[in-house]
Amino acid sequence: MEIKNISFKNNINPIMGITKKFLQLQEGKGNLSHIRFIQDSAIGLAPKAIFARTKADLAENSFLELSESCLVYYAPSLLGSKVFKNVYSKGLNTEQQKNIVKPAAEFLKKQLSLSDKKLLRIKAAISLGCLAIPICEYSLSYIKNLFTLRIFKTGEFNNIANLSKSKTSTDKRNEHVKKSAISHIKKAAMIYSSILTSSILFARKGNTSKIIDKISEFILAPGSKMFKNNSKKAALINKYFGLDFANKNGKLAMSHGQLTSCVLLGGLGYFGAAKDRGKQNLLEVASTFPLVGSYIICGNEFLENTFKKFLYKKNLCKYVLNKDLSVLPFDKLEEVTKILATGNNENKNEIYKKLLKQKAFISLVPFLFGIGVMGFFVVGMSRMFTKMRYNADLKKSKSEQDNFIKYNQQIFLDKYKFYNFITESSYNQTSHGKN
Repeated sequence: MEIKNISFKNNINPIMGITKKFLQLQEGKGNLSHIRFIQDSAIGLAPKAIFARTKADLAENSFLELSESCLVYYAPSLLGSKVFKNVYSKGLNTEQQKNIVKPAAEFLKKQLSLSDKKLLRIKAAISLGCLAIPICEYSLSYIKNLFTLRIFKTGEFNNIANLSKSKTSTDKRNEHVKKSAISHIKKAAMIYSSILTSSILFARKGNTSKIIDKISEFILAPGSKMFKNNSKKAALINKYFGLDFANKNGKLAMSHGQLTSCVLLGGLGYFGAAKDRGKQNLLEVASTFPLVGSYIICGNEFLENTFKKFLYKKNLCKYVLNKDLSVLPFDKLEEVTKILATGNNENKNEIYKKLLKQKAFISLVPFLFGIGVMGFFVVGMSRMFTKMRYNADLKKSKSEQDNFIKYNQQIFLDKYKFYNFITESSYNQTSHGKN
């Protein structure tokens, strides 16, 4: 039976059309930046905006989340491709220029030639230069503190989070927040200047140094150096800790390892800037960052794998979910639809929609679960616990103050009684002597 070419594009509703575009974006190789920008905005910005406690809280979180997302998800490819690649790769031949997007781990599977070593040094130099992004990410929390201090005239977290009824902020706290922020930003700039110098050294002077060769290989693919006889561990470490770029259609794109460096250094900035603004800010960051930070690094992958195993075990979504837990790609969707239609009287468009819904179910359930739990639930609970901790501390402080007052009152009464006793004794002795 001959199956005529059919068009499925105009036979799905707008909601499924949007879902399809989202899934294609999620499925596309090298599109980590786009999908993580959407994910981070849904998990980071949206819940914090909805649960904002004051205008200052809303403004600083919006500033921080949007700045971080643009910096982390789009600056690496721009800085890597448009700046450092153009500068550092001028001495490379045509073949090396072509292979500069090739993962370093693939080079390390074989005996490296002089050409390969030179290329890896250039790749490492580019990656080092792009460490400007995680270092800027570290500084953003301090810049956020300065932003809030400048616009809302407060560095006191209890006021920003609407915990304290008193809306005053001490000059001492404000001055500490300002000085600390400026100091940390300057230190970050000094550290990056050293890294940039190393980057230039790797690119221009590394051809005579075996040490630089080894460091370059470790920067790009630490797993391949640490676990030479364990390919799974090597691949895992390379993925999440290697600073090598991903390959997006022949162009440099942000990798998981670069994202990890941004989250880790950003976390240091989060904790340091929070500490400057008071105990409650530090505790709020400590209760949320480990969960959200881990989720940002790993995304929905762990949730998706667990969900896929469950679906496969229950024999659900069987036409789009394979035994190895891979999902049928979009470029095969129409082909499978036509195959299923040959032995099925169902309408081809209905089969296509059914397969599309199954793909959406596999991807969107973990995605929405992540937004609901890691986004709204974590942020909402952190706000509630911050308020509870503050009230508990306030109650404890008031109790200690009351006890202190009672203690001093008791001491005063004891002294007063003792004074009266001495006075009365002296008076009685004097009166007795006169008599």
